[in-house]
Amino acid sequence: MLEYAKTILLKVSFDKILFEKELRKALRTLVPAELSELKAWCYQQFSRLYRRILNRVFSQPTLA
Repeated sequence: MLEYAKTILLKVSFDKILFEKELRKALRTLVPAELSELKAWCYQQFSRLYRRILNRVFSQPTLA
């Protein structure tokens, strides 16, 4: 599921609303071990464009 989530995020990265929606969906479907990998990958790929969205989504307490 992690690779699928990465593929989707790359495809919707042109639109910030879609990107945030798909990122939140990915967080609900991934297991905890994959979440840290996704977080690191997202910051590496998208921090220039969407740092505020990443900070907001990854700081949600419901991730635990």
